[in-house]
Amino acid sequence: MNTTCFHCGESVAPDDLNPARYPVSWRKAEYATCCTGCQAVAKTIIDAGLDSYYESREAPAGRAEALPDELQASLKLFDTPELQASFVHVDADHVREAALILEGITCAACIWLNERHISRLPGVLEISINYTTHRARLRWDNGRIQLSTVLEQIAAIGYRAHPYDPGKSQQLHEAARKKSLTRLWIAGLSMMQVMMYAVPIYMADPETITPAMEQLMQWASCVLTLPVVFYSCLPFYQGAWRDLKAGRAGMDVPVVVGVLAAFIASVYANWTGHGAIYYDSVSMFVFLLLGGRYLEGVARRRAGEAAESLVKLMPAFAHRFVRWPGSSETEATPVARLLAGDTILVKPGESFPADGVVLEGASHADESLMTGEARPIDKSAGAEVTGGTLNQDAPLVVRIERTGESTRLAGIVRLLDKALAEKPRAAILADKVAAWFVGLLLLAAIATFALWYQIDPDRALPITVAVLVISCPCALSLATPAAMTAATGHMARLGLLITRGHTLDTLPRVTDIVFDKTGTLTEGKLAIQSISVRAGITQAYAHELAAILESASEHPIAHAIRQHAPPATLHAQDFSNIPGSGVSATIDGAVYRLGTFQFVAPTCTAAFPFSDWMSDATVVYLGTSSEWIAAFALGDTARQETPALIMQLKQQGLRVHLLSGDSEGAVAKLAATMGIDHVRARATPDDKLAYVQGLQHDGRVVLMVGDGINDAPVLAAADTSIAIGTGTETAQAAGDAVLSGSIGMITDALQLARKSRQVIRQNLIWAVLYNAIALPVAMAGWITPWLASLGMALSSLLVVMNAIRLAPPVKHTTSRQLT
Repeated sequence: MNTTCFHCGESVAPDDLNPARYPVSWRKAEYATCCTGCQAVAKTIIDAGLDSYYESREAPAGRAEALPDELQASLKLFDTPELQASFVHVDADHVREAALILEGITCAACIWLNERHISRLPGVLEISINYTTHRARLRWDNGRIQLSTVLEQIAAIGYRAHPYDPGKSQQLHEAARKKSLTRLWIAGLSMMQVMMYAVPIYMADPETITPAMEQLMQWASCVLTLPVVFYSCLPFYQGAWRDLKAGRAGMDVPVVVGVLAAFIASVYANWTGHGAIYYDSVSMFVFLLLGGRYLEGVARRRAGEAAESLVKLMPAFAHRFVRWPGSSETEATPVARLLAGDTILVKPGESFPADGVVLEGASHADESLMTGEARPIDKSAGAEVTGGTLNQDAPLVVRIERTGESTRLAGIVRLLDKALAEKPRAAILADKVAAWFVGLLLLAAIATFALWYQIDPDRALPITVAVLVISCPCALSLATPAAMTAATGHMARLGLLITRGHTLDTLPRVTDIVFDKTGTLTEGKLAIQSISVRAGITQAYAHELAAILESASEHPIAHAIRQHAPPATLHAQDFSNIPGSGVSATIDGAVYRLGTFQFVAPTCTAAFPFSDWMSDATVVYLGTSSEWIAAFALGDTARQETPALIMQLKQQGLRVHLLSGDSEGAVAKLAATMGIDHVRARATPDDKLAYVQGLQHDGRVVLMVGDGINDAPVLAAADTSIAIGTGTETAQAAGDAVLSGSIGMITDALQLARKSRQVIRQNLIWAVLYNAIALPVAMAGWITPWLASLGMALSSLLVVMNAIRLAPPVKHTTSRQLT
């Protein structure tokens, strides 16, 4: 008979065909492995003192192939500065940091093994691995250890590591999602089919179905339940086994006990013809729990997608000059191969592939996703550009200054990773209650069986099943998720999508709310704030002239000026557009200019009448060669509901903060208008993160509301956070909730969160009291299994009905309305 490999679990040939058997000694016993690769990996793990991995792992490792010489040579390439420039960051202390993706991770024990093994290497300063994404963050001293050595040591224990690739991470997520959906689909199909057999038995008169037919239907239900018990329930078995090995009883333990007890009792009843059948309860219970687990997994994976969406801002290719400045010929080059000092061409509508300096050209860059600044930023010779931002108007020649992990965007990614890692995990209250309840339940079931086996052996199993069923933690399991589902559904109806489970628990405890400005409290779009005109000119006439001049432009300022402009009654010709300066055209024989002061002033001989006007806004001027006509102040406008929101939050006793990357003038003006006392302007992503962490250090519970990429790290670091739905995908992924409706509903969300916490507490109290009363009654033998099942159902129904109070009210439609 074949044995299995001690390391990977694959078959091992019999001794006569494989005399060596590649033995491994563990715990004073000898075990067989299938090949030299698995033997070497197992010996490495055991010799390193990490052999407890083989006790705690949930699944066998992948087969470990011996590391070939070619692969060892290729790993050395990762030590070259040219290759490391694309994925390694070097800080001021010369410590190197890289994001790696690990292949072969199957369970939490794999994470433990890799972290323990790598952290022991001299020169490795820190290693942390995210189980959800299989992404590792490695920090090391390059003077003491090379990256290739770390990769070789990971390979030595049976895993593979390479620079982080969003595509591979997505493949891992997709495989896990498909597996979860398959288990959920099988449980749902089984539930529907089993109910087709169970309902007639429940509903029909006793004489309608013969005993033989009833038994046949029950056996069919048994067969249909087998895939649920032996496949769909595997995650619960693994979780329960992991909890028991760790010396604790989590929620998976009673789930497994209840499922197996009900299934075994049902099979016993089928076989003997005596007792109750619970196949429909088993399949339905598993289906509902798997559905909740799947939704939880989706929310958890979104936390890992934030950094990926940031990486995708960088283009894959760039136009690099072959011989600048001697030639204007360019070649398409992967961004990963760009080096500091290279000269590239960035066309309109393309993103900058790295941080650099403009050598030639004039254009505007949209940096709102990085800085929160709504206005396009002028870019001309000497101006700095940031990788990931968008070139809008004209081609630019750019010299690369920083690439890869040295760019500003990469720094934000590292901040986001750090914030996500430091975020505390809110413990579910139900697990705390279940920690002692589950142990009591199991002890009570064992004691009940032993006692009744002495009194009446025929009643021992039915009474024990009744104890497990009536005290099955269905109500306890549903207490929190039922309330959260109803509350999150209500919030979704209001326009707030909850993406992380702890949000409803944290919102009622919030003491401080920190708002970003642009795109959060404001619309995030440029608009005319005021128009100043010279004597004898009306604002409507000046606005008409400006709109005519901007009629052929797609610049954001042009859109703002054309909005709400009077109908054109004049005709213009000879249009000219100077990127970064303004536009000009001839109207009724006169040349009009609209743009910056530096663009209009050199051709205008009249005295300037608009000095010191609207210094906190973007100003464009309109004039001719002989006169100044008007000045247009453009800025971002506050959302209509913002004043009422700030007032309501302050009335609730919450401290409101305004944290923005905008200029002091614009931020101070908005804060004064809205009555916000705590203000910080020109805040970088680092500043925002430090500001919120300072509040947390003082014991404050912080809710962060923002919309831009620069808000992503602070959204992740806050106790809870809301991302604006019209903002970036990165901010939405980092936030705990996404707001697609009016920002004014934040106050409604806070009130609903407080109510949901009350309902959750009520549900938990009821679940505990019910089980405390039902358990001794069932142990006394006063409850039959079918009555225990009814009590369990009614208990769960009560919890759900209480949670429904959090759901939005149903709008009834009368027949008169329908007609």
